[in-house]
Amino acid sequence: MERQTRKYIRLANYDYSSNGLYFITVCAKDRIHYFSEITEDPAFVGADIIRPIINLTKIGKILDYSINDIKNHYENISVVKYCIMPDHVHLIISVMNDILSADGGRMISAPTVSTIIGSLKRFVSKETGISLWQKSFHDHIIRNETEFLEICSYIDNNPTNWVNDIYNQNYWR
Repeated sequence: MERQTRKYIRLANYDYSSNGLYFITVCAKDRIHYFSEITEDPAFVGADIIRPIINLTKIGKILDYSINDIKNHYENISVVKYCIMPDHVHLIISVMNDILSADGGRMISAPTVSTIIGSLKRFVSKETGISLWQKSFHDHIIRNETEFLEICSYIDNNPTNWVNDIYNQNYWR
């Protein structure tokens, strides 16, 4: 019986601890809706537009806390933007590892994007006692301002797109 080899999904020979912005998507195992429920804003019911509201579950609140706590564990890392969806989370992470550490010296080992996301996933799973996550995560290295603005718009519009997604049409019924 031949053992299946996992495809390496990171950009070859790229240092993921390099300064820059990274768009990350992490999905729940089996796409289970662990993190939030999207409801329609009652003030807009019947209007021409749909205004969704993201209601975090208990697990979603733990995930939200963990995302906001990243800056307390990695001094040169920040989360620029994020959105917690029912079965996945989008983040833009800023890495600024060339900055000197608080004591004025260079960091011996700069955290990689994989280290940061792995810690996030482990913390939320440990806090909930549930194996929540798909293996790995999707990343995209943001290369310019145009990409950054497009990805910000994608994240901002993701809840509305969720509502309009043909596969979620029965979600409102």
